[in-house]
Amino acid sequence: MKKYVLDLELRSIETLRPDYVLLRLCNGTAPLPEMQPGQFVEVRVPDSPATFLRRPISINKVDRERGELWLLIHTVGEGTRALARLKAGALLNVVLPLGNGFTLPPCVEGGTSDANRYVLVGGGVGTAPLLFMGEELVARGHEPIFMLGARSGKDLLQLDRFEALGQVCVTTEDGTVGETGFVTQHSLWTKIREGVCPKPALVYTCGPKPMMVAVSRLCDDLDVACEASLENLMACGLGACLCCVENTTEGNVCVCKDGPVFPTSRLRWKAEC
Repeated sequence: MKKYVLDLELRSIETLRPDYVLLRLCNGTAPLPEMQPGQFVEVRVPDSPATFLRRPISINKVDRERGELWLLIHTVGEGTRALARLKAGALLNVVLPLGNGFTLPPCVEGGTSDANRYVLVGGGVGTAPLLFMGEELVARGHEPIFMLGARSGKDLLQLDRFEALGQVCVTTEDGTVGETGFVTQHSLWTKIREGVCPKPALVYTCGPKPMMVAVSRLCDDLDVACEASLENLMACGLGACLCCVENTTEGNVCVCKDGPVFPTSRLRWKAEC
């Protein structure tokens, strides 16, 4: 897929909670390039002398009707804090789209069935690419089931947007919303194992590494294919700097170029956690 270097205009910035902001970017009156769920962008941080490298950000949503690219930013360092301080009208230099996204199933007609039901499992800022993926599944006639985990109810992000797309299963560690525990402990997994609920056609996951490892092990037990979007440290986004190398069944690969999405059957990290 062709890559672009664009100066995108910040149409709006929304604070979702003190350490998360949502940027809505547009390409003026020109259409945005084609992008797929699971891909990411590299953003140059303006007016931040201490920030030399671009920041990799997952694509949260592409609103084609409004010509908007959404980026969900977790403000964990000087670079992301600088992005959170931007005002509407600012220009951001962005390289996009980068990496390989989730596997998109073909379009179907005639309503949902067991064969076109997909489970999307996310935690923390790892829920960001799952919103885009969920919208694409719905557009293709499939049924997404979201499993979202957080420490507390206040940590759940964009819950209303997920609920507008399909069933949402929530777990919080403190039990303030949904079931108590980790997302891998939700009762839906037991129902699938016992045959009460049908197996999904595929599971997609993104979030903390221990969570994704646990999800992939559950999928192995259920004999369900799983794809994980890795969050390795990435500097260049093009496979040149070797910061994001991951060990796979085919040897070491660059997550930014060969991923960030991989079938978990290719990953060797399940033995590490």
